[in-house]
Amino acid sequence: MAKMNMIQALNSAMDIAMGRDPAVVVLGQDVGFFGGVFRCTDGLQRKYGEHRVLDTPIAEGGIIAAAIGMGVNGLRPVAEVQFADYVYPAYDQIVSELARLRYRSAGDFHAPVTVRMPCGGGIRGGQTHSQSPEVLFAHVCGLKVAMPSNPYDAKGLLIGAIEDDDPVILFEPKRLYNGPFDGDPNKPAVPWSTHAKGEVPTDHYTVPFGRAEIVRAGTQVTIIAYGTMVHVAAAAAQALQLDAEIIDVRSLVPLDVDTLCASVCKTGRCVIAHEATRFAGFGAELAATVMEHCFWNLEAPIQRVAGWNTPYPHAFEWEYFPGQARVALALQAVMEPK
Repeated sequence: MAKMNMIQALNSAMDIAMGRDPAVVVLGQDVGFFGGVFRCTDGLQRKYGEHRVLDTPIAEGGIIAAAIGMGVNGLRPVAEVQFADYVYPAYDQIVSELARLRYRSAGDFHAPVTVRMPCGGGIRGGQTHSQSPEVLFAHVCGLKVAMPSNPYDAKGLLIGAIEDDDPVILFEPKRLYNGPFDGDPNKPAVPWSTHAKGEVPTDHYTVPFGRAEIVRAGTQVTIIAYGTMVHVAAAAAQALQLDAEIIDVRSLVPLDVDTLCASVCKTGRCVIAHEATRFAGFGAELAATVMEHCFWNLEAPIQRVAGWNTPYPHAFEWEYFPGQARVALALQAVMEPK
């Protein structure tokens, strides 16, 4: 075991996967010599060579197209899109080619491609460096989609994604990359230091897709979240001294419906939190699923906490971010319905 932040855990995952399987290759903008804009691939090119860690042009469509070709021909590519905001030029390749390859070939071909993308706010990147577009990929048949909230899950999910024979989209909350923050009063009050770094096995392991994690057991209310919002939710529940059960979705597709609904049926109350835009966000799917399975157990309407229906601002980043205060308001509403 070693204490790692999420960057170190992701780097360890790729290192282990490349060491175990010579078919694993890494490609993307600045992933080689530079080690990635967030240093997630630091040292991999020096260790495995330029033929396995490839710096690419600034052409996301080309990166994904190349990865598809590699996957079809026996490699296991790990493609990095430098920011999730940059994925849109590659969206057609992912949706029309990568996701449908096994189906359209009647199982004759598959592409074991992993696409990594830093997402969310936290670096004052504004509208073109802070988006969380996970729902656009969760809607696409043929893709697995995940977002970890801690280093242990980040490493286990990434190794599992690389070893999976079908395409996986892994969103990495950049807010959690480097571990605890410096106490800046302009940032949300969240106990990052107890969550963003953690003990991680140094050897091989995987975290299964389709299985949520009960981060904290409780009886009064269920909070369903993923990524950064898991920690925000925990801080809000702690501040209100609520006996909240906190569920980390981890795997958006496939979704662990059983764990989510068993919790809501037990507590009778549900708050859903994610950083992405509220309207048609993944929280809507979660809310609909809970309603279908838990309607007669609900004691109050489901509450959603999410980003505003605007582009992610630069100057007002923390007014946009669904922080602890907004989650607390939703918890108070669901505990005392009018």
